[in-house]
Amino acid sequence: MNQWLYRFTPGPRPELARGEGWTEADELVAAAHGEYLREAAEDGTVIMAGRSQDGVGPAMVVFAAADEADARAFMEGDPFVSSGLFGAELHPYRVAFWSNPAE
Repeated sequence: MNQWLYRFTPGPRPELARGEGWTEADELVAAAHGEYLREAAEDGTVIMAGRSQDGVGPAMVVFAAADEADARAFMEGDPFVSSGLFGAELHPYRVAFWSNPAE
């Protein structure tokens, strides 16, 4: 398996990245996004996912996929992306170093 990274980009409402303007419908999409990544982490697809806490820095997902088509399908299946709340950019990636992350 190859490693890939997608970085979220602002959607039509960039204030969402700052934690502002979330609607009830947006919160449902966020819950589905969290579940999508949690399940993918449990099956070993997602290596790590997270976001900066300042509303300015990146939010990203590092994951494994066989090829670019599979990687793109996984990224586009993320509810944040498929709903249009956020865009995303896909990049081939390779984790060089990893330690046990802090809980």
